[in-house]
Amino acid sequence: MNTNKNILILCSASFSLSNFRGDLIKHLLGKGFKVYCGGPDFNENTLSLVEELGGVPVPFHLQRTGLNPISDYNTIKELRSLMDEYKIDILFPYTIKPVIYGSFAAKKLNIPVISLITGLGFTFSRVTTKAKVLQSITEFLYRKALKSNKAVIFQNSDDLQLFKNHKIVAENQSLHVVNGSGINLEKFAFKPRERSLNSAVKFVLVARLMKEKGVELLMNAARQLKPKYPNSEFHIIGEPPENSSSAVSKKELEALNEKGVIVYHGKSNNVAKAISELDIFVLPTYYREGVPRSILEALSCGMPIITTMQPGCRETVLEGRNGFLIPPKEEEPLVEALKYFLDHPEDIEAMGHESRKLAENKFDVHLINKNILDIISDQL
Repeated sequence: MNTNKNILILCSASFSLSNFRGDLIKHLLGKGFKVYCGGPDFNENTLSLVEELGGVPVPFHLQRTGLNPISDYNTIKELRSLMDEYKIDILFPYTIKPVIYGSFAAKKLNIPVISLITGLGFTFSRVTTKAKVLQSITEFLYRKALKSNKAVIFQNSDDLQLFKNHKIVAENQSLHVVNGSGINLEKFAFKPRERSLNSAVKFVLVARLMKEKGVELLMNAARQLKPKYPNSEFHIIGEPPENSSSAVSKKELEALNEKGVIVYHGKSNNVAKAISELDIFVLPTYYREGVPRSILEALSCGMPIITTMQPGCRETVLEGRNGFLIPPKEEEPLVEALKYFLDHPEDIEAMGHESRKLAENKFDVHLINKNILDIISDQL
């Protein structure tokens, strides 16, 4: 297929365009699309990253958190104006607000929309009263926005089923599931976890450091296990989100780091290099993930996985072959899964090979992008 159509990829965080959609942007450019990349918080670095890919940055204003009818309405008007100005032929939004507001704006201009639901996050976690209220509001807005979409793509079948059950989407709509965002197998290269007799066993969590990601569960598990297994290391990479009641205490992270219970890295600009030196990936999340990007990176690098039976996570583990699935919000099963690798370090390398095979067969970004392009092509 070769086309001269203008496509607008719309997001709520400009860094995600190069980090998570870079391969998709290049894929679309290779098929003849002119690719416009809309984001609300461009800076010099994210602008240049999009331009290096060959995309056209399109800054717009978006209040990323909370609901403010006036600013949200102004965002819809601005998006409508930008789509008209750039003569957009098809809109591809992802994350909640871009999907909802982008769909409303595009409908006024009769621009076809293919939305990507990348996970349901805190809003659908039902862990607090606030989350329950937000879910009701978000479901209402999704229902209004998605009914005019040409297609809706989900990253796991649980989210698709939830949207069907709650009548957010209709059975007769064009609905699809792809295996997450996909992973670049060359960028996150496989590294065998060869071991000597006295090698340390190194666990790592990479995430926004929120309670819903299970960070505190891992911190508590480390407190239990470090004294009994001095050769264990518990690495945490990431930063607590600002102005969030869900943020993990940075002081507590730093205090545990000082005591040698964990190794706290803060934010990393090169996750591929950081995790290549470590052994087992841990994400005890109870957040509504799509398919966690961090797990895909770990699979590709050849790491065994410990994660929860949450939608989007369970797709990344073949139980006992490349890791373990544990119940969310429970500390003891996490401790037991960590202990397995401390007691059986000889299994780390074989399980890592199984993770890489799963990444190659199911999560290769080229397979995912082909699926997405096929869905887009069907709507042109």
